[in-house]
Amino acid sequence: MDDTRIDSARQEALDYHEFPKPGKLEIRATKPLANGRDLARAYSPGVAEACLEIKADPSTAARYTSRGNLVAVVTNGTAVLGLGNIGALASKPVMEGKAVLFKKFANIDCFDIELDQADPEKLAEIVCAMEPSFGAINLEDIKAPDCFIVEKICRERMNIPVFHDDQHGTAIVVGAAATNALRLKGKKFEDIKIVSTGGGAAGIACLNMLLKLGVKRENVWLCDIHGLVYEGREQDMNPQKAAYAQASDKRTLDEVIDGADMFLGLSGPGVLTQDMVAKMAPAPIVFALANPTPEILPDMVRAVAPDAIIATGRSDFPNQVNNVLCFPFIFRGALDVGATQINDEMQIACIEGIAALARATTSAEAAAAYHGETLTFGTDYLIPKPFDPRLIGVVATAVAKAAMESGVATRPLADVAAYKQQLDGSVFKSAMLMRPVFDAAATATRRIVFAEGEDERVLRAANAMMEETTDRPILIGRPEVIELRCQRAGLPLKLADLEIVNPQDDPRYRDYWETYHQLMARRGVSPDLARAVMRTNTTAIAAVMVHRNEADSMVCGTFGQYHWHLKYVREILARDGLDPTGALSLMILEDGPLFIADTHIHHEPTPSEITATVIGAARHVRRFGLQPKVALCSHSQFGNQDTDSGRRMREAMALLDAKNVDFCYDGEMHLDAALDQGLRDRILPGSRYDGAANVLVFANTDAASGVRNILKMKAGGLEVGPILMGMGNKANIVTPSITARGLLNMSAIAGTPVHHYG
Repeated sequence: MDDTRIDSARQEALDYHEFPKPGKLEIRATKPLANGRDLARAYSPGVAEACLEIKADPSTAARYTSRGNLVAVVTNGTAVLGLGNIGALASKPVMEGKAVLFKKFANIDCFDIELDQADPEKLAEIVCAMEPSFGAINLEDIKAPDCFIVEKICRERMNIPVFHDDQHGTAIVVGAAATNALRLKGKKFEDIKIVSTGGGAAGIACLNMLLKLGVKRENVWLCDIHGLVYEGREQDMNPQKAAYAQASDKRTLDEVIDGADMFLGLSGPGVLTQDMVAKMAPAPIVFALANPTPEILPDMVRAVAPDAIIATGRSDFPNQVNNVLCFPFIFRGALDVGATQINDEMQIACIEGIAALARATTSAEAAAAYHGETLTFGTDYLIPKPFDPRLIGVVATAVAKAAMESGVATRPLADVAAYKQQLDGSVFKSAMLMRPVFDAAATATRRIVFAEGEDERVLRAANAMMEETTDRPILIGRPEVIELRCQRAGLPLKLADLEIVNPQDDPRYRDYWETYHQLMARRGVSPDLARAVMRTNTTAIAAVMVHRNEADSMVCGTFGQYHWHLKYVREILARDGLDPTGALSLMILEDGPLFIADTHIHHEPTPSEITATVIGAARHVRRFGLQPKVALCSHSQFGNQDTDSGRRMREAMALLDAKNVDFCYDGEMHLDAALDQGLRDRILPGSRYDGAANVLVFANTDAASGVRNILKMKAGGLEVGPILMGMGNKANIVTPSITARGLLNMSAIAGTPVHHYG
């Protein structure tokens, strides 16, 4: 990197920390503080009630304060990253960064605490005194051997988890990577020889963990800057190193590397040479974890050992050993069960969870975050990526379960499966709301045909359907393209396991075009045109399959215009009382769900069409386990304007009143009145529903679609849908912005038997 680029990167990093406000953290209130009543509850006199409860029963601190979700990141700045002993104050940006990672990946609140104390025993004394404030302690960037002393004292005296991430976080991720590397090589921990460089905190902790996983003590050879750690050596020794001393007359790394199955480096650049790699066992495992420059670069290893498995600490090479795979989730599990410590059982559970996740199919979210990288279990993918959203559910649940089974949980979980669902719901925003829909879909096996079967998002959704549901995906596309894209995406889908309709060569082609011609012969479609459509138009093919009862429902729309797809759905499937009545989008927002209609079907709906949309929306809302409260939204408000939209909405209200429906609705009204009962009561006291509406029905698609898109782009809303109402669950048309998870959600909606929603 030239000087100009270095200066630019440096300034960008400084600007990131300075603007728009200094630092990376702030404190936000979780309770309202808008009036005197709130103040009296937040502070005196109301706060005394919480104090007295905690005094009577200290365990209630987890109920009445943030302690149960609060971690202290503590350092004295004596071993900060690759910067060394820079002092407590200079370490603060790193500790703030650590706190941000806790919040981002596990929603754990943190205070960073930088202590100007070099004496390890005094430092431990200060940390122990902070126990009433925190649910757990994360020790960070404390030099060895002081870190061993601090952790030992704190763990002995404190009744909350104390975890030195530089030691144990690194050891856990190394353990997970080593587990999978040995699995690929067909070897066992108890049979391998390990040579390690670096006798610091992380290096020793990694070796300790590898012993717990089955490595034999006599098969571990530890070297540091002075060479082999051997029995009788006095130079630069401590009890932690001495535990790995070998009775040998060998003295150098070059001498002991011969025949090693695994090299573990946590030392410095250039320590391992190509000649040394050549002396290792066939197909060696090389973990060169020094940062920023590893003990040996991966291309140098492969030049002499092409079949080696390599990991580094860098993000620009495969298999980055990154502690963020571990520490947020091990603390999440520990805090949620009120663990008194993080023990070996919890750490090993963390290892097993991380390793198992790498062997599973990669999530669509991780694939999107690391676009272009191959995320398929193998030599270049031993451990998951940090942005894999499944980590919290898999790892934290495993840790919590291990804490309960090993007897250190003070608040055991009543339902481990429900806990995992809750964690998944914290990252997959649609998970909890979609649960009733998935449960209903599981009562029957339905055939869902995807019109755009070659799209990677569709392939990922189809794979998830086969792994997680009872429904059967049918893909329309060219088999060779589907197979290639599955391989490229690292999906385990096999052509033999899939039902594929090949538009270019399918034995049912004649049946399909004849069916289409029969349906459309009086609408200007000739036999030749029918043949052409059934060769090229996958939406029409999917609709014909549903019409012929070869599929129960279809999903289309991952590209192209909504109304183009709607044309063929209407032509082929809108018969026998079925007709699209509206499109309903569920927007999942921070403060709850909000349904929007009609976003696509009727540009200026008539009163009867509005009525059908309202009734259909209410029916679908109940599929999500919610009670509908529908607001008919207009520029007019409770009859105050004689506008077109106001008139149509008032007529729709009259039609709904005549139908005596069994859900709450009101209108016509402005959007703010629909969502604010106080405002609504000032305008029209005694409105027909309490609180905020959860369904907004608009007088035209411009308004509905505009609100939908604003909520997506500016409010971070996650869309489920649009759901095509009025078609008896036979068809759904999505939009091109849909994700793989969105398609999975739509498949569950499509997979719900009609009797579940009427």
